[in-house]
Amino acid sequence: MRKGVIGTVYHGESRRPMESVLSQSYRLQSGYLMPIVGLGTWMLNGSTCERIVSMAIQLGYRLIDTAELYGNEAEIGRAIRGFDRSALFITSKVSSAHLSTNDIVHACSRSLKHLGTDYLDLYLIHWPNDAIPIEYTMEGMQHLVEQRAVRSVGVSNFDVGRLQEAIAASEVPICNDQVEYHPYRPRREIPEFCREHNIALTAYCPLAKGAVLHDPVLTRIGRRHGKSAAQVSLRWLIQKGAIVIPETSSLSHLRENIDLDGWELAAEEMQEIDNIGIEAKVVDTVYT
Repeated sequence: MRKGVIGTVYHGESRRPMESVLSQSYRLQSGYLMPIVGLGTWMLNGSTCERIVSMAIQLGYRLIDTAELYGNEAEIGRAIRGFDRSALFITSKVSSAHLSTNDIVHACSRSLKHLGTDYLDLYLIHWPNDAIPIEYTMEGMQHLVEQRAVRSVGVSNFDVGRLQEAIAASEVPICNDQVEYHPYRPRREIPEFCREHNIALTAYCPLAKGAVLHDPVLTRIGRRHGKSAAQVSLRWLIQKGAIVIPETSSLSHLRENIDLDGWELAAEEMQEIDNIGIEAKVVDTVYT
């Protein structure tokens, strides 16, 4: 493990529990550092979105995740105004309807304008679109990197087969795959592939839209550590090597979701969670 300019940089499953999760980063193949904990903003809109994003940054969050489809980039742009842009890591995603070479360039330009920034730290293909060859999409991504509008590129909701196709089609490294990932959807094949190919894996819906909050296994393990089931789920993902972007509109949950320092799950507890055995997909649409 190497030291980075904003904290410890990790490449695999090992995390040091005594170091703040807010100081830990993953070094992407592009060379840039991506925080391992951030704020997901799906379903956050209007003044609530602006308020929560601003509060999150004040609490120490540096990774803010949005998307063209969320319709909240302008609110996030207002929320980040006045903060040091170089200290933030902003991810956005292009709609599956805009994956042709020219469309992706124009979509990124719109996102930059809404966010009020000159560049995105990470730009993802939100969902695959079989009607548009992946080569055309990656050509657009390469152009954005060359124009310095985007620092790193990646994908979202791509399985291993689609990841392989994207890697083969791209002249720039695929740095990240963002997928639904939580104890009820352990996604064993994708994490393994990402580790082998040094692709950062981001877990969206890491709390399964709240389904894990009353899980008996997570609750029992949480009691041992004086933590909630939500915190156990997030810690499990982090120890698996994932980046987590829990969503919330609550200040108390903003604080709870980063209260992950100074403790870790034992190997036996990790195995208990691995063995929960529930397979539940909580996202069935293309609106994440």
